Amino acid sequence: MHQPHQPAPAPTPAHHDHHDHHDHHGHHAPATDTDWSALAAFLEREGELNTPAFAQAAQWLGELVDGASVGRVLDVGSGPGVVAGLLADVFPAAEVVAVDQSAALLARAEARSSGRVATQQADLPAEFGLLGAADLIWSSQAVHHLGDQQAALTALAGSLRPGGLLAVAERGLPLRFLPRDFGLGRPGLQARLDAAHEDGFAAMRAQLPGVIEEVEDWPAMLSRAGLTPAGSRTFLVEWPAPLAAPAREHLYGHLDRRRAQLEESLDAADLATLDALLDRDAPTGILARPDAFYLAAITVHTARAEG
Repeated sequence: MHQPHQPAPAPTPAHHDHHDHHDHHGHHAPATDTDWSALAAFLEREGELNTPAFAQAAQWLGELVDGASVGRVLDVGSGPGVVAGLLADVFPAAEVVAVDQSAALLARAEARSSGRVATQQADLPAEFGLLGAADLIWSSQAVHHLGDQQAALTALAGSLRPGGLLAVAERGLPLRFLPRDFGLGRPGLQARLDAAHEDGFAAMRAQLPGVIEEVEDWPAMLSRAGLTPAGSRTFLVEWPAPLAAPAREHLYGHLDRRRAQLEESLDAADLATLDALLDRDAPTGILARPDAFYLAAITVHTARAEG
């Protein structure tokens, strides 16, 4: 577990705002529905805040390959390339490729990597076959945006070289950032936001092309993809109170997006509480509260192709 005292200031990207890892309506929705240039800053800031967990996950993958030759690494659904850069740190001799459907996010991935990460634009699932072979494939919060999740895992498994490793980060635990009772409205706001968001997530999946209901037992799904599970681990990221400005701004963006997404699902009292948290000038707003923290858990499932 990594428990730093303050988040380091996030770099200033060319475009700004996201898909937090538990905001599952994220950056793998159809490109025609989302302005990824506008969301780039939010996605990048989230990646920076979650870097302690992602860095530990990348190091774990390095241990799992156990000295095997890793010549090519894919980050499928890379967004602005935060994890791709971490994979390049762990596998400096490999070609690391950030794969996403958004040209704007790939441009940011290329810029932030200082040439260490290549990029490939791909519209999935139609272009799985164009990814090319790899020794390691990482995919975070992407598979659940495809209607047939099992077919997506099988396609990723098909791109692995013999002995290659597939790592899929899906779901984990919802973000927590305030006490249960923080003095505004009825206690338990975050639990109600989570419940409404889960309903929205189910509705999102129901509308995906070719959707197939699946019990989300990821190790079992990886086995059905023809791979041998190599272990699952959960990585914690914790920024304790008092938060520095970048984390507070991210929480503001998170709450602002929740307010827009869930406006029709929440009662008037909870909407009023959200509005109070989104008041930039109030001492009880998320930008000023001394009790705001950032706690998230990211679960990674791995499996290996036959050697």
